[in-house]
Amino acid sequence: MKTYVIDTNALLSFVTDRNAEQQARVAELFELAARLKCRILCHQHVITEFVYVLNKVYHYAKPSINQMIRDFIYMPGIEIIHEVNFKILLEYWPNTVSDFGDAVIASLWKMNKKAFVVTFDKRFKNELQKIGAQLY
Repeated sequence: MKTYVIDTNALLSFVTDRNAEQQARVAELFELAARLKCRILCHQHVITEFVYVLNKVYHYAKPSINQMIRDFIYMPGIEIIHEVNFKILLEYWPNTVSDFGDAVIASLWKMNKKAFVVTFDKRFKNELQKIGAQLY
């Protein structure tokens, strides 16, 4: 079974209409996870960024964001990860992976080396390719 590590922008693309193609790609992945055909690892940091951006940038109401998170975390195939391996994270940040939050995702990938990273961030994709990560 394939494993995916999801980035904040992939979640944002799913719940907003900012990019229909990205939204469809993430929806396909969530469908597979819901049928237990893959597993999606989501770091707690991604949830925190997701809440912040939906509330402060997109002006979604907090109760609406709360329901989105509930739906997401209870979906089959989703695993929320709370641990951070700071030794790996600090190997990447700031020289290889310039954003601290992205380095959290990169360190989670490193701990699950056969995983694919789901992100639409071009800069982060380039950084991930430099460390040998597989992209979705």
